[in-house]
This record gives sequence, structure tokens and C-alpha cells, in this order.
Amino acid sequence: MTDTTSPHTPTRPDDGGRPQTGPRRSYRGSAADESLEDYSLRYAPHSFRRWSPTAVASTALGGIAYLADYAIGAGIVMSYGFTNALAAILTAAVVIFLTGIPIARACAANGVDMDLLTRGSGFGYLGSTLTSLVYASFTFIFFALEGSIMAQALHEVLHVPLPVGYLLTTLVVIPIVFKGMSWIARMQAWTQPVWIVGLVAPFVVLAFHSPGVFGAFTHFGGTAGVGSGFTLLGFGLGTGVALSLIAQIGEQADYLRFMPRRTPENARRWDLAVLAAGPGWVVIGALKQLGGALLAFAALDAVGGTRALEPIAPYVESLRPWLGAAALPLAGLFVVVSQIKINSTNAYSGSLSWSNFFSRLTHRHPGRVWYIFLNCGIALLLMELDMFSALGSLLGFYSNVAIAWIGAVTADLVINKPLGLSPKHIEFKRAHLYAVNPAGFGAMCVAAAVSIAAFFGWFGTYAKAFSPFIALVLAMVLSPLIAKATGGRYYLARPNPDAGNADAADTRVCTVCETAYEVPDTAHCPFHEGTVCSLCCSLDADCHDACTRAPAGGPVLIGMPTARG
Repeated sequence: MTDTTSPHTPTRPDDGGRPQTGPRRSYRGSAADESLEDYSLRYAPHSFRRWSPTAVASTALGGIAYLADYAIGAGIVMSYGFTNALAAILTAAVVIFLTGIPIARACAANGVDMDLLTRGSGFGYLGSTLTSLVYASFTFIFFALEGSIMAQALHEVLHVPLPVGYLLTTLVVIPIVFKGMSWIARMQAWTQPVWIVGLVAPFVVLAFHSPGVFGAFTHFGGTAGVGSGFTLLGFGLGTGVALSLIAQIGEQADYLRFMPRRTPENARRWDLAVLAAGPGWVVIGALKQLGGALLAFAALDAVGGTRALEPIAPYVESLRPWLGAAALPLAGLFVVVSQIKINSTNAYSGSLSWSNFFSRLTHRHPGRVWYIFLNCGIALLLMELDMFSALGSLLGFYSNVAIAWIGAVTADLVINKPLGLSPKHIEFKRAHLYAVNPAGFGAMCVAAAVSIAAFFGWFGTYAKAFSPFIALVLAMVLSPLIAKATGGRYYLARPNPDAGNADAADTRVCTVCETAYEVPDTAHCPFHEGTVCSLCCSLDADCHDACTRAPAGGPVLIGMPTARG
């Protein structure tokens, strides 16, 4: 976003006779073109949600093609044995699934991404800035992990040096992500058949060639001498690593916001699509973690403990009995396709989160596409620093913060709103929000701080192992308690007369950029004396939040140009 005007230039009447401050605000091409921008800072209007529920779900599920699941599952099994790993992976999957249901439905029904949902779920306008940074870190951490796996494949197949491979894996996704949802949807659809065949192929070969490996795997005690039995510490530590994936629901939500309107005719397909593409990702994810652990176990003697954690090596070993020398190039193809699918999603979601983060801090928005380079650049740096070798420790630490965030949002959706402790609707616009809401933001900060202290051993061995559970429980308990103690007064700075009108087909013209937007994406601005869209509102640095000091309700409907959309 480039401001060509100052909001304090002399007023002039618009077509409706209402004073308007300054000449029309104009956007750079990259920010104005919604085929590139994909409403990165906005509510996704119904006019843009032209995909079917099945198409949206297919695109969202295409983003879970990542092979970090293989490495995560293998790492848990090698460290804590099969029994602990199975219990940890399944427990994490249940937690992720249950917390993902309300988030997925809220994003799909309201046309908002995870950042906008967080704003209206107890964090406030600036409070959610921190979670944008948490989410951005999720996308570049996992971009780096997936890129490292792809670089390992290029090294094995084509002998490309790893540093060069890191660069290639970064550059290959940028053109796809640059064009946004339209190109990503096509890429996911075209590559899906190759990915599905590649996903099941090694397990089919193992089932016919080495059926005994499945039974032997269930008695595996890990490489660290933990043993094949259940231990509370092993279970807790393994669950913490698996729970680091809880923020994946944010990437699913980035696609679910494009779900079409739910109608009686499509209700069943809509519900199934949201369930499958929202929390349903973790069902496939858990199976992939267990599958990756199985492949690592089967290849352990052949490739050694270190390379067993790199998905390409166990994958090749599993195919070799049937495919011989062809196993390596075919495995390389599968890895490359998988990593392009997931890293397109990582880069796309990262561009959205960085856009939200910087727009609130700087009141500038050059366009989503420029933040693709920032996100990919950070990921490339992490790859060059060999973060893959510190996978377990990194994810164990990250899960504490991510779970505190997701737990606070979930608590608002499933506890606070039903009990009337927070507004029923999702309010995401700056014009109606306090800067910080202690209900969600405070709950997350306290939960994250306590769980991180536990993670570093301040409260003993068992608290360290179960620090993610501490984060989850504290966040979900503190959010309603704080909301009750504050009377919910920090959710809305002023009432929104259009609350609950998310299905509105009417549009209103923004007095700043003179463009029509659907009603949920607009608010009345006393500073500009008319309607403003949510983005122009976010980027205004001179109003000093005058709207939140306006009389309750304000003259919201007076002189507001309206057009039928």
C-alpha cells in the first residue's frame, strides 16, 4: 500500500455531498490486484468465493503433502520407542482435531483467516500482532524443514550440493505462490495423483516383500535404549514434538476462508469439506508420522540412525526390492512433488501473516506478494544454518507457544461465546476493537510463559515433559476467567450495528479509496465522516482511533453510499 495523500489535506465533497478528507487513496498494482492479493488483510467477500466446497477442501488438503511428518514420526520413535510414540502421536492428533473443529468452522463461515479470527477471539487488534509473528514463524520453520528434505533428495538423486539445493527449493515455489489461490489450486489438483501413488507405494512394497517388519516395529524400543514399554516421560516428550503441528490449522484456514456460502442445498457437502480440510488434516498427518517411523525402522540397519531420520533414504530402501536402480529417481520425484505442494502453502500463508504483522506496525501495505520474499528468505537462512539437525528440540519449544495461542482462541469459541462472555460474532475490524484484549492475549502470554519455564526444567522433569499440556490447560482456563473478571468489556470498543451480518450481499463505498466492499468489510469512520473499508482503516496512521471514542453505535448509516452486490 502506498499512500499518495495525507488524511489531513483539505476536505472536498464526494458525490453524495458528504465531506471527504483528502484525495482518493490509491494502491500499488500488487496490492490492488486481488488475483494476486487474495484479500490478504481482509474479509474474503462472497463474490470472490467462487470455488465449490470440494475444490476448496482439495486445495487445503493438498497442502499437507509435507514429509516433515515422516521425520517427526521417525524422530519420536527413535528417541522414545514404538509404544510411547504411538500414544504420543495419537494423543496429539486428538488434541489437534478437537481444537481445530471450531476454528475451521468459524473461518469458513465468516470468510476470515486465522489472524482475523484471533483478533475477534479475545486478542484485540494489536494483541493479535504477536500471534501473526508466531504464525509467521510456523510457516518459515516448516518451510525450512520441508526445503531441507527436498534438498536432501536433490543431493541424493542429482548430487546437487546442499546449499545449492536449499536455494533451488526456495526459488521453485515463488512463481506459484505469487499468483495466489488460483495457481495454487491448479497445482494441487495436477500433482495430487502423483502424490497419492507415491504416498502408498513404499508400504505396498513392504507388505509384500517384508511383511514381518510390521510386527517387529511394534516391539521397537528406539535407538536410545528407552525400551518398548510405556513411560510417562517418553510419552510426554513425544507428544510435545507432535503437538508442534497444532498451528497447521492456520494454514488450513487460509484456504477455508474461500468456502462458498453454506446453504440448505450444499450443507452436507459444506460440513464434510470443512471437517476434512480443517481438523481432518491431522488424521492423514498422524498416519504419515507412523508411516515415516515404520519406514525409518525398516531401513535402520541399511542406512544408519542419522540418515533414517531423512525421509529420502528410508523411502528409497523401501522401494528398492521391486524397483532396483529406479527406486532413487522415483523417490526423488515423490519428494520434490510433495515439497512443492507443502512449501507453496507455507510461503502463501507466510505472506499473509507477514502482511498482517507489518500493516499494523507500519500502516503500510506494499502487497502480499512482497512478503513472499521475506518469508522465503528467512526459511533459506534457516536451511543454510542446518536447522534440520535440531528438529526435535526446536519443535518441542515451539509447541508451547503455538498451543497457548490455539488454546486461547478455542476457549473463546467453545466456552466464552456460548456462555455470553464474548460477542457471538467475529469482530475483526480495527474500528470496533480495543488494541489489546486481556481475555485471549493475557491468557496466551501467561500460559506460554509458564509452559516455557516448565520446558526449560524450572518445575521438574515431569513438568518439562508435559509443558505443552500446561500451555493448553492454562490458556483454556484463563481465557474464560479473565473474560468473566473483566465483564467482556475489552472485546468491543464500540458496538457494530452490522454484527452477525456476515452473509450480507450489499456493498458500501469506502470514502477513502472509493471502492465498494461487502458490508462485513466496512465500518463507519467519524474521522473521515463516512464508510471506510477494513484495509484503509488499518492503514490510517493519523486518526488515532477516533472511532473507538465515538458515541455508541455512531451515525453509522447516515449518508453511507450503498450498492447491490
